Amino acid sequence: MKSKQPNIIYILADDMGYGDISYLNKNSKIHTVHFDRLAKEGIAFTDAHSSSAVCTPSRYSILTGRYNWRSSLKKGVLNGFSAPLIEDGRMTVASLLREQGYKTACIGKWHLGMEWAKVGDAESEVDYREPVQKGPISHGFDYYYGISASLDMPPYVYIENDRVTQLPDRITRNDDPVAYWREGVTSPDFEHHQVLPKLTARTLAWIEMSKEKPFFIYFPLPAPHTPILPSEAFVGQSGTNAYGDFVLMCDDVIGQIMNKLDELQLSDNTIVIYTSDNGCSPRANYEELAAFGHNPSYVFRGHKADIYEGGHRIPLIVKWPQRIQAGRMSDEPVCLTDLLATVAEILEVTLPPDAGEDSVSNLPVWADLPYERPLREAIVHHSIQGAFSIRQGKWKLELCPGSGGWSYPKPGEEPEGSPLYQLYDLSKDIGETNNLVDEYPEIVQAMKLVLERYQESGRSTAVSSK
Repeated sequence: MKSKQPNIIYILADDMGYGDISYLNKNSKIHTVHFDRLAKEGIAFTDAHSSSAVCTPSRYSILTGRYNWRSSLKKGVLNGFSAPLIEDGRMTVASLLREQGYKTACIGKWHLGMEWAKVGDAESEVDYREPVQKGPISHGFDYYYGISASLDMPPYVYIENDRVTQLPDRITRNDDPVAYWREGVTSPDFEHHQVLPKLTARTLAWIEMSKEKPFFIYFPLPAPHTPILPSEAFVGQSGTNAYGDFVLMCDDVIGQIMNKLDELQLSDNTIVIYTSDNGCSPRANYEELAAFGHNPSYVFRGHKADIYEGGHRIPLIVKWPQRIQAGRMSDEPVCLTDLLATVAEILEVTLPPDAGEDSVSNLPVWADLPYERPLREAIVHHSIQGAFSIRQGKWKLELCPGSGGWSYPKPGEEPEGSPLYQLYDLSKDIGETNNLVDEYPEIVQAMKLVLERYQESGRSTAVSSK
């Protein structure tokens, strides 16, 4: 076993905005002491992006190092009964690490589809006594404990490895717009407000039992996505609304994990990564938060689902005391597809040509090594409706006339005569207010050609020559 192999804990929030972390947003009304500590002890990125503005596609890209729009899902998200999205045999971060001797676990929200044992034509007609196929343990994870999709999507059952822990025995529903979840079958051991604490406890226990061997934990939180359910200890603590309180509860989860690593003397050689699958959801109630002086999207336009920056510019913080100098900030544009190539470089492994097609190693930035900027030629963004955008340097080209998502102007609601495309100079116009598409046709054409090349070639990175 290589002594240099670090443990890796990848914590993925569900719908948390860049502006929700006080270290990244000096005007934040939510004081996130543990996120701030993580950033002070590691590196924080100011120009990091999820591959999509919604959750299922982003999760696909994180685990596979491949842009989500290359998969069979071209827009929208899956639900709790959907078929598997990750292709059979495709390398994931977990399968790569397991090949290198790691113990691998996924604890939390999967939302990448599973193969349920069906007993009828309807999607939800399932035999819960049978194993669940093609979930996390089919994609490189030794252990899985969690929920099949978002916390507001049935079925409301825990799955351990490939079995539900208890058979559902009732139907539950909550129409409260804040603590909202859809109607669906629910098992006796499932209470929505206990899911985050239960997953956290399971993660802490897994760290404890895995401390003698290099481990990888993928911990996709079900929060602060709906249902917004801060526990009693956090209610009212943010000084904003229930969403702000729920963010503080997520902050506490980070604190518990860092404290556990300290307790076990694992902190120095453990990589802790915190990020979000996309921007904050409008379910957080932006108007209510604005009344408190808080903006989850910070200075960025839009929110979850949008092609605008608020849809996909996300917090990204990495701590690794052995290689990352504390207190650093980076404005290098990076993407969450980059995890696979980064891990491969750390372990000195060459990726095969059919893996990590859109993944670029971030290790030079993490470890402050010399490198030629930018790390990647361009980043491709994708909205919930399947609208594309491409970012190169200061320029961002959006191949749609509006948000491509949920904020104004939504698809079909653009003002008459709106240009078909949008071009923004983010160095001068981070709020994406001044469309320059008519002023720089040569830049528009050049960026379109790059995007077309990425689409047609099947990859955006060079095949490794090692």
